[in-house]
Amino acid sequence: MRLSALSRLVRLSLARERRGAFFSAFGVAMGVGALVFFVGLGLGVGSVIREKVFPSDARLVDVVPASVSLGSLLGGGTLDTAAVERLSGLAGVERVYRKMNVRVPAVSRYEGAFFGSRLRMGMEVLAVGVEPDFVRADVKIGSFQDVPPDQPIPVVISTRLLEIYNKTFAPARKLPQLSSQMLLGFGFPVEFNRSFVAQTAPGPTTPAQAQVVGASDRALLAGITIPLDTAIRLNRASGVDAETFSGVTLVAKDPSQVPALIDAVKQMGLEIDDQERRMAENAGAAVALTTSALALLSILICVLAAVNIAHALSASVRARAREIGVMQAVGASRADVRNIVLAEACVLGIAGGAVGTAVAMALALGTDKLAARALPSFPFKPDSFFSFPWPVVLGGVVLGLVAALAGAYFPSRRAAATDPARTLAG
Repeated sequence: MRLSALSRLVRLSLARERRGAFFSAFGVAMGVGALVFFVGLGLGVGSVIREKVFPSDARLVDVVPASVSLGSLLGGGTLDTAAVERLSGLAGVERVYRKMNVRVPAVSRYEGAFFGSRLRMGMEVLAVGVEPDFVRADVKIGSFQDVPPDQPIPVVISTRLLEIYNKTFAPARKLPQLSSQMLLGFGFPVEFNRSFVAQTAPGPTTPAQAQVVGASDRALLAGITIPLDTAIRLNRASGVDAETFSGVTLVAKDPSQVPALIDAVKQMGLEIDDQERRMAENAGAAVALTTSALALLSILICVLAAVNIAHALSASVRARAREIGVMQAVGASRADVRNIVLAEACVLGIAGGAVGTAVAMALALGTDKLAARALPSFPFKPDSFFSFPWPVVLGGVVLGLVAALAGAYFPSRRAAATDPARTLAG
C-alpha cells in the first residue's frame, strides 16, 4: 500500500473516531509530560548541586595526613617535603599543590565604611595558605604571593561564601549585596595569634592588613585563602609548626586515573579528604532517588495509556470488521491491514508525546517564574530548576510512540487475522 493511501485511510479513521483518539492521545501526553517534567527537574537540581553547591574537578584528589594509621606509627603518614615529593612521583600525577593552615587563631575587627553602609564587626577568621598557581586563574588584581610585613596580604575569598553572604547575612544585617568585582581591592585588618574564644600560641600577635584580590571556587569556604609562603611565615612568627603541610591537592592527568591514585595515597599512610565529594554524591543520590520514584509513576501512567490505546483500537477493529473484510476482499493484504492500525497508533503516540513534552516544558517555565516571585532568595537559588537537554525532549516523543505501538500490537494482529469471507457473510 502506498504511503499516500495509507495516510489518507489513517486520517479518515481518526476523524471518524475523534473522541477515542483524543482520549488515547491525552493518556499518552499525561504520562510523557509527567516523565519529562520530573526528569528535567531532577537534572536541573542535580546540575545546581554539582556546579554551584559542591563544585569540584574530577581530576583533583585532596590528600590530608592520617589522624591514626600504621603509617604514622612507623614514621609515615605526615605531609612533609619528602611525602610531597613521593606524591608528585606517583603514576598519573600531573601537578601537586601544597596547602598549609595558619595554625594559630585569627580575628578581624572592622569599623568603618562598607560599600555605602557603616559596619562595626569582630569575627574569628580561618586562613589557609596555597600555592599561587592553585588559584592564579581567579586572581584579578596584583599578584598572589608573599609580601613584606608592611604590605597588605593578598586574599582570595570563596565564591560560595560570597553567595551565602548575599542571600543570608546581608539581608539579615541590612548590608549591601556584593559581587566579586566590587570586593576587588577591599582591605580589612587581621590579627593572627589572637582570638575571642580560643587559646592562642605562646608566640606574639601579628597584626596585618588583608586585601581581596579575587574570588574562587577553590578558596577556603569558611575563611580566607592566602599565599603558601605567607602562611609559613605567620606560623613561624607564632612559634608553631611551619614544616608539615595541612593538605596536598593532586591533579591527575586523567579522571580515570583517580581511583588508582587514591589507592596509592592510602598505601602511603595518608587519607583522602573527600567530604565535599561525598556530600555532593549523597545529595545527588537523594535527588536521583526522588526523580526515579516520580519517573516510575510517570511510566506507569504511560503503561495505562498503552492499555487504553489497546482497548480503544480493539473496539475500533471490532466496529470496522466489515470494512476490513471489504478491503481484504478487494486486494488488501494482512500486512496492509496491520499497518493501518499501527499507523493510527503512531499518529496518536507521536502527537501525545509531542504535546506532553511541550506541556512539561511550558509547566517548567511557569514553575520557574512562580518560584522567582514566590520563593525567598536563598543561597545558590538557580534561575531555573529544570534542565531539558535534547535527548530528554526527543525521548519524550519516542516514549509516546513506543507506548502507542505497544498498545496497538495485539489489535493490529487481530485486525490482520480477520477472515473476509466470514465477516462479509455476517
